[in-house]
Amino acid sequence: MLDLGAGTGILTAALARLGADVIAVEPDTAMLSELRRQLPAARALEGSAETLPLPDRTVDAVLCGQAMHWFDMDQALPEIGRVLVPGGVFAGLWNVDDDRVDWVAKVAAMVKSGTTLSGWRATPDETTDHRVLREGSSLFTPVEEREFGNGQLRSADSLVAAIATTSRLLIMDEAERARTLAGIRDFLLSQQETAAGEFTRPLVTVALRTARRP
Repeated sequence: MLDLGAGTGILTAALARLGADVIAVEPDTAMLSELRRQLPAARALEGSAETLPLPDRTVDAVLCGQAMHWFDMDQALPEIGRVLVPGGVFAGLWNVDDDRVDWVAKVAAMVKSGTTLSGWRATPDETTDHRVLREGSSLFTPVEEREFGNGQLRSADSLVAAIATTSRLLIMDEAERARTLAGIRDFLLSQQETAAGEFTRPLVTVALRTARRP
């Protein structure tokens, strides 16, 4: 099984705990170093979705956890198809905020985040990665889609820290970033659901799944 765009190995570790034989591929050397530090037993390779460092037809599944938006899908799909065995699975996973919950919707508005359940359902084909998968391919079967509830235990501080690592916050002007994060923390501490200790952050994991044609 290939964890593509593995980052620091969060999905790699989860798959390994399930007993899967996982190969992690990540282009960023700093993230790859951290993955190797945290998971010394994992097979971790430097590479990208567009140029996979693997032979033809050598993996049963390719999983991408919150990474596919970085890919050039016109190049990545043939490469993924190349390394998959016939019938092998290609799946993308995204965690989105469940903004059916009022406080979650308000935090998402403060972050100006598009990674919400309502945003996903309203414009599921907006990005190239989703559109290319849904349009189909001579290499892959029609896409299946599912949603799974996936709450995460957080505190106000740990949620703010997680939000601070998102791409939108990372590219903000430093002063604006500090103001935004302070505003989110103040809001969380003012809400009954999130003010005292730990709480569950409501997330939904959206999965797109297809298979390599024979």
